[in-house]
Amino acid sequence: MATQRDFRRISSDEQETVRKTLKIFSELVTYRNVHAGQWEEAASLVDVDSRNTFMYGSYNFPGQKRTQYQVDASGMLALQQFCAIADSMITPKNRLWHGLETDKYLMKQPGVRKFYEDMRAVVFDYRYRPEGNFHGQNYRIWKSLGAYGNSIMFTDALDRRWHGGRPGLRYKAVPLGECFFADNHQGIVTTLVRWFRLTAAQAAEKFYGEEWLPPQLHAAYEQNLQTPFQFLHCVMPRDEDDYDPERLDERGLPFESYYVSVDGKCLMPIDASGRMEGGYRVFPYAVSRYDQMPGEVYGRGPTQLVLPGLKTLNAQKTTYLKVGHRAGDPIWLGPDDGVIDFNSLPGAWNAGGVTPDGKPLVHALTGGDPMITEKMMLEERGLIENMYLTPLFKTLMANPNMTATQVVELINERAMLVAPTLGRQHSEYAGGLVPREISLLAQLRVPDMPQVPPVLREAGYLHFEVTDTSPLAAQAKASQAAGGLRTLDIANNVANMSGDTSVYDYFAFDRMMPDIAVMNEMPSTWMSTPDEVAARRKSRAAQVQREQAIQELPAKAAMVKAQAVASKAQPLAATPGPQGVPFQ
Repeated sequence: MATQRDFRRISSDEQETVRKTLKIFSELVTYRNVHAGQWEEAASLVDVDSRNTFMYGSYNFPGQKRTQYQVDASGMLALQQFCAIADSMITPKNRLWHGLETDKYLMKQPGVRKFYEDMRAVVFDYRYRPEGNFHGQNYRIWKSLGAYGNSIMFTDALDRRWHGGRPGLRYKAVPLGECFFADNHQGIVTTLVRWFRLTAAQAAEKFYGEEWLPPQLHAAYEQNLQTPFQFLHCVMPRDEDDYDPERLDERGLPFESYYVSVDGKCLMPIDASGRMEGGYRVFPYAVSRYDQMPGEVYGRGPTQLVLPGLKTLNAQKTTYLKVGHRAGDPIWLGPDDGVIDFNSLPGAWNAGGVTPDGKPLVHALTGGDPMITEKMMLEERGLIENMYLTPLFKTLMANPNMTATQVVELINERAMLVAPTLGRQHSEYAGGLVPREISLLAQLRVPDMPQVPPVLREAGYLHFEVTDTSPLAAQAKASQAAGGLRTLDIANNVANMSGDTSVYDYFAFDRMMPDIAVMNEMPSTWMSTPDEVAARRKSRAAQVQREQAIQELPAKAAMVKAQAVASKAQPLAATPGPQGVPFQ
């Protein structure tokens, strides 16, 4: 059991760091509160699981009801379809949706393209391993982006304590309500404070033992209470005075990192040795925003853009239900001295409900026309679905007999329409995710990483760029290849009709074919190297020469034979002999 002498002491430097972190956090909370109000309104309509999570200090008791403000579920359904569309066009699991490249000159050198392709294969292998849980967390990313216009993915090394010591990656789609961030002068998010809760037992497990807990948590730990306590994870650029890239400790890392116990006003260790300060070579949070308004750090998603329509649809659905209820269970009107006790239950008998001549004494009060409200709801749903890109699904469902080629062409046409909205996710999401993954895999020294080619070592240039090879980007590249092939078809027709093959002189096939192979994502191992191409052309030229020589043999033989016959038939010229006697 912990006693007073077991409590660790908090140094003045640690107190100063905590004070600085809490001050930054307080400012970020203040600037985010206006957005939090809109996110709360959006959550009540399309993502009820996230209600009451956006304000600092908010807490939902487990099992609390959250659907009381949702009347129509069209927005929630459209959000699910948006997630499926975004995932299939940007990050489909069944294909390599990004590439790695470096300088164009180096990419043409032997082994360089294969090196980056092998590195990409390693990244995808570790990313989609079951213990990484990327696929499940990626769905949460798209849901947060569609509902609130912001998404945050945290990538970390797999905790080997629970996975047999195996290296790997672990992904966490951090809820937007926990994240408070700021960007730099170029609009890149470089500062993020994550606010989260842990029980005392969870904190002791995460922060390497009970001895590192602040005094306020010891009692809860000893009694195994489920009371949650507040913590912060702060990541920001390191001050220029503290940053030295030549150092091998945390001061040599461009981003500093701290864990702060809000309840204990102290730092928490980042490893078992008790180090309180850490850092990152690459920003560990991949922050993506759907659309940004001028002067704003946080993004706005489809839900914010169509929020008036969602609220209108909710009100229309309420009216529609009232009208339908009145039509199914109408209000009855009767005279003051008519039937007093009217039974509206099925099969009920009401005596005296008509006059002796058969006229009814009780009439139903007619209500509104539900068809009008239904038409209004259909129009509002159409606007909402367009904002969430759901017409992609509806078009395919309306034409179930389309061929595979027609489906591909249709998707390509739709891809051009959604590219302006979804295309940004490659630069912010993939552009922030992949460098962090490669940095972690390099630090973990996983055995699968390919060897760096000598040409890259000699150049001292290991920089890479994350290229977009998603289906959305593939459509744009495929149009270039299609344009070249259509032009080649026209040249074929001209050559066939005119018999003049000089039209092919306009095509640089030696550059055209490799570029088309890259556009179609053909693996570099399937492509012949320049030496192999030269060897094959030399062998082909030699073969052509041999065939020509063989074809020319009969003509040469005939010529030799003709020459021999001609020489025999020609009379010898008289040559004067000795003393004027000619030779015969």
